[in-house]
Amino acid sequence: MSVETELVPIHNPDGLNVILGQTHFIKTAEDVHEALVNAVPGIGFGVAFCEASGPRLVRVEGTDEALKALAARNALAVGAGHFFIVFLKGAYPINVLRGLRDVPEVVNVFAATSNPVDVVVAKTARGRGVLGVVDGEAPKGVEDAAARAERRAFLRTIGYKLG
Repeated sequence: MSVETELVPIHNPDGLNVILGQTHFIKTAEDVHEALVNAVPGIGFGVAFCEASGPRLVRVEGTDEALKALAARNALAVGAGHFFIVFLKGAYPINVLRGLRDVPEVVNVFAATSNPVDVVVAKTARGRGVLGVVDGEAPKGVEDAAARAERRAFLRTIGYKLG
């Protein structure tokens, strides 16, 4: 049996925050929906989940029709069994990851980012599976004291750290 790999770029024209992961059961889309609305009231999102057996459909839920369509388009492009993708509006991954990881079906979160992201997909005679993701670009170096001070000030400015 042979294995081929393919890079699937995630289409994200507005640079939205996106979460990519792996799960294992048909009720994923509804359970992820519940976890997200419980984490951030009024959140805008679309989630799509690729079934790996049975009718093998992309299951879609969410609170925003455009984000649901974007999630479905990307899930279908990746086409890997048990893959899920969430696009967020009005919230950040840091606001929802704990709740998302607590969903019993969630096996793995590959990335949570607004960077450009490519999904590395393995293709076999059986189907497709996600090997991992390429999130953003390679580092240019190690931060110095000025860059460290800037990072720390930024986190305090946006309210994620005190003092």
